[in-house]
Amino acid sequence: MASASHVIRGSRVGAGPLGETERGDIAPRTRVAYWCVNGHETHRVFALHADFDPPARWDCPRCGLPAGLERDAPPAPDEHVPFKTHLAYVKERRSDEEGAALLDEALAVLRRRRGGAA
Repeated sequence: MASASHVIRGSRVGAGPLGETERGDIAPRTRVAYWCVNGHETHRVFALHADFDPPARWDCPRCGLPAGLERDAPPAPDEHVPFKTHLAYVKERRSDEEGAALLDEALAVLRRRRGGAA
């Protein structure tokens, strides 16, 4: 019976019971609850240290809305600014009359280049 020569026998990475003596002491932890507007409850575990303050907001993993520390007063959803196209930004900077004048000017340059009538 042939065995594969690339197999390591008797052990694997992470195998075996390791206790705190081999890994070190576990840091003290605290569990913090967050609630979103949709009523979803999320728990996060943080390591405790002397000046620990849990984050005031955390994104809800179920709906993506912000979640807060108070069940009765969750944070309001952020106001999303819709995506603007390049044309929308141009229209904010120029009036319709300015746009028409620039277009006429650009068309006149093109017609001159091509030898057409203006």
